[in-house]
Amino acid sequence: MRVRDRGSVSGFVVVITLVVLSCAGLVIDGARIVGAKVSAADHAENAARAGAQQIVELRSGLRIVDPARARDSAKRYLVSHGVNGTVAISNNTVTVTVQATVATTLLQLVGVSSKTVHASRSANPISH
Repeated sequence: MRVRDRGSVSGFVVVITLVVLSCAGLVIDGARIVGAKVSAADHAENAARAGAQQIVELRSGLRIVDPARARDSAKRYLVSHGVNGTVAISNNTVTVTVQATVATTLLQLVGVSSKTVHASRSANPISH
């Protein structure tokens, strides 16, 4: 007597296929998210540096950041690179926070359509 197992392999194949696609989604979309985080951090750092270069009282030996010029310089950097971010200046430190949203490709299959990343970097004028 032969027992028929019709359809049992196809269920296994469907489950394995979904697992493989989910893992591929984590690898592909995860790499894109990490790349966006690195890029956001790079832009935040460069914008903060641009702001920290706006110093006054250099001839007297003091290195004091001009808040208005520093904010404008950092925002100009962000705008020129098409990046969304905020600029804060406190105690001679320029802090820039950048936000970016990454659309996912394969992770959309499990309901994750996008991921937002943030990066903050600060810069101060160098004093010798």
